[in-house]
Amino acid sequence: MSLNKLFAALALLLAPALAFAHPGHGDNGLLAGIGHPLGGLDHLLAMLAVGLWAAQQQGAARWALPCTFVASMLIGGLLGFEGLGLPALESAIAASVLALGLAVALAIRPPVAVAVAATAVFALFHGVAHGLEVPDMSSPWTYAIGFVGATAALHAVGYAVVRCLPTAAAPLVRIAGATSAATGAWLLAS
Repeated sequence: MSLNKLFAALALLLAPALAFAHPGHGDNGLLAGIGHPLGGLDHLLAMLAVGLWAAQQQGAARWALPCTFVASMLIGGLLGFEGLGLPALESAIAASVLALGLAVALAIRPPVAVAVAATAVFALFHGVAHGLEVPDMSSPWTYAIGFVGATAALHAVGYAVVRCLPTAAAPLVRIAGATSAATGAWLLAS
């Protein structure tokens, strides 16, 4: 698949979901769940960065990072559904944007266990935030399906971008990581 076709398919897939990130669309937990990761810059950047970073890895880390993020985020979401917050939640999410952006910018390849552990911690904070922000009118389970699906799609987009770009475009991926890291630093400072 050419890069232009990939971006066109992605735009068609995500454009309607972005509109549902705003209130007033009824009692649809699925659409609210899809909208949450797409509507928040911090979540969007972190989840894309996981896909980018996974594609920069070798071997098992390529699938372990996104799978770990989704699983740990779901656990965090369950904690959030129950009203259990984590200290410094917003700061930790901003720090995840910074750290994951740096990991992409520097194309860091730590041992798989280290990368998985860091990814799991970051995802737990994102999941708690998703769970705490369940709209009152939505079913938490359909909301969870939505945010898990949107997260997996964002990981896949990040992964596909790296894997579909020619090797000569690797500096662009690193610039994207640096931009994400700078945004994370700005979010931490705000």
